[in-house]
Amino acid sequence: MSNTPTQFIPADAPFAPEQTAALNAILGSANAQQAAWLKGFFSGLVAGDQGFGSAVAAAAAGGSAPLTILFGSESGNAEGLADRVKDSATAEGFKCKVVDMADAKLDDLAKAENLLVLVSTWGEGEPPSRASDFYDAIMADKAVLLDGVNFSVLGLGDSSYTQFNQMAKEFDKRLEELGGTRIYDRVECDVDFEGAYSGWANGAIAKLKEIAKPVASGAPVIAFPGGAAVAAPIAPAYSKANPFPAEMLSCINLNGTGSAKETVHAEISLEGSGLTYQPGDALGVIPENAPDLVDEFLNAAKLNARENVSFKDDLSVPFGEVLRKSLDLRTINSVILKKYAQACDHKKLLKMSEDRDAVKDWAWGRDIVDLVKEYPSSLRAGDWVSLLRPLSPRLYSIASAISAHPNEVHLTVGAVRYEGYGRKKKGVCSTFIADSWKEGTKAGVYFHSNKNFKLPADPSTPIIMVGPGTGIAPFRSFVEERAATGATGENWLFFGDQRYTYDFLYQTEWQDYLKKGVLTKLDLAFSRDQPEKVYVQDRMRENGAELWEWLDKGAYFYVCGDATRMAKDVNQALIDIVQEHGKMSEEDANAYVKQMTKERRYGRDVY
Repeated sequence: MSNTPTQFIPADAPFAPEQTAALNAILGSANAQQAAWLKGFFSGLVAGDQGFGSAVAAAAAGGSAPLTILFGSESGNAEGLADRVKDSATAEGFKCKVVDMADAKLDDLAKAENLLVLVSTWGEGEPPSRASDFYDAIMADKAVLLDGVNFSVLGLGDSSYTQFNQMAKEFDKRLEELGGTRIYDRVECDVDFEGAYSGWANGAIAKLKEIAKPVASGAPVIAFPGGAAVAAPIAPAYSKANPFPAEMLSCINLNGTGSAKETVHAEISLEGSGLTYQPGDALGVIPENAPDLVDEFLNAAKLNARENVSFKDDLSVPFGEVLRKSLDLRTINSVILKKYAQACDHKKLLKMSEDRDAVKDWAWGRDIVDLVKEYPSSLRAGDWVSLLRPLSPRLYSIASAISAHPNEVHLTVGAVRYEGYGRKKKGVCSTFIADSWKEGTKAGVYFHSNKNFKLPADPSTPIIMVGPGTGIAPFRSFVEERAATGATGENWLFFGDQRYTYDFLYQTEWQDYLKKGVLTKLDLAFSRDQPEKVYVQDRMRENGAELWEWLDKGAYFYVCGDATRMAKDVNQALIDIVQEHGKMSEEDANAYVKQMTKERRYGRDVY
């Protein structure tokens, strides 16, 4: 047997002999994980647009057709998909450029030959916070024309909201109004977006190939050990499509006896997964419906759990199992109501399904069981399989730093329980974690990254954190990370809840951090401990002068929690503080806060 090492780099490659020998030694000794990393690294250099990467890309791309990929993202989904589109289009010979709407200029966009837009809808039909300036610019009466620009739009949204994918609709219409040519119809994704995204990406890139005729790369490829070279980085072993079966280590109620709330602290094992995460990331949890909800539905619909149905690739699955693991029994929206009304010939319901506002009002507090009880039907089990939405994963802000808890991830989850329309109800995933995911049992998890909600790269930068209730979760992660890494930046936390005695989440930890000097300031707002309600935004205003001093010296500002009221109130308090203590006009204060958002100095993790 020969001991001569495999020559991955040929002798006539443009390297000095010692470089060739070093490269062959590295490639020849790489294990499977290292080889996969190198594949992704070199493909990133070829696809890159800075430094050495740009030189390689220029040589490899030759006459490739340009493609601009524009995204507007709030929680990171649109940004992540934009990167995936880039990988796919680069492999097809396009010279790609990914642009955040926060950095986009209309004049530059007008020069783009080919444009793919990925945009999420925020709140009630609003643009993502970092995309608001670009949205205003492109919707303005005097917006620059986009004649000759080929485009297609992908929207990300949640059909349980009234203004479902409003941003995608508006961008799609406006691009055409400005002279762009739609080369592939708009696709609107719901929360389970993988299938819709893949269809759009494949279809839009195929259409662009017909029009743009990209030139295939003539650059040489390196054959890595363990298989052929690839055009995109290798996906992690575990992901949303392939979640890791994680064991629950412990789950405890953080609220004291007498509290009106139930907030659980869950500690989950990552042992054997090879997974890691950063502060500010979220954990996706694959839930199951509660057995009592499944039973209620089966009784209301007069169906048998043991009846076999066709589901995905399996032609014979017990209906009860499909209901428990795969179908959403909670969400009612206009799409589901319309499909149900048509299937059952309920004319009154069909008329209501055409009015999104009416659907929103009627559906509030109701679930699929309520629907079947109020509008009975004779649908069979198989009909429900095609009618109901898939049971989607839930994302939770991570409440730990892996530097402090190796091989673990922690969550802070408010268990949702209420009564409505004569029945006791509960949140699907929150009570799955609190009740069903027992210690020692496993459930599927994956990580979701949000680049807009990260600690400053400079550990000496001060940070201000506003997190009432379960919004405290990512800030526990932030402070643990800064303590573990010895970061010198000051840390200021605003926390609020109902009552100090029962609802001061992680109280001893925060007090210990204060004593050690890790936490510089802690301001508390317990709304029900006095006659007048006091909230975190009130504490911000009380400390307005000092808060402005921190901002003026470069502090990052973060808020996590309820998007409906709290986040809006905190945002307004922030603008008012900048205006008053920064001695600015209202217009300049708004511009200052928007600039913080663009610079990622203002992070929002709201839901």
